[in-house]
Amino acid sequence: MAERISDAEHAVMEVLWDESPLTAQDVAERIPDTREWSANTVKTLLGRLLAKSIIAHEQDGRRYLYRPLVKREDYVAGESRKLMDRLFGGRLSPLVAHLADRDALTAQDIAEIEALLKELKA
Repeated sequence: MAERISDAEHAVMEVLWDESPLTAQDVAERIPDTREWSANTVKTLLGRLLAKSIIAHEQDGRRYLYRPLVKREDYVAGESRKLMDRLFGGRLSPLVAHLADRDALTAQDIAEIEALLKELKA
């Protein structure tokens, strides 16, 4: 995915990743109320995502149905890679060390990391 998406566009994508295809009105109804967005705001964001080729739409009578072209897993992988490249020289261990230094890792986090490492070594 060449173009980045804004936080607002990401909120729309989360809705479409959860369920699609959806109309603009369906998307607007599924956006958390805390956003206080109108249907027109959602339509604007859908238009931006269409222009970036991150979603597609097809006509269904007098309305459009929207669906993601980018899988959530692919988006997360790309954003994670960009974060590691930009802040940690592309390396995972400095990121984990940073989180550990900031007491951001719970005992459960550490156990999950240990299990993942054990699995990777096997």
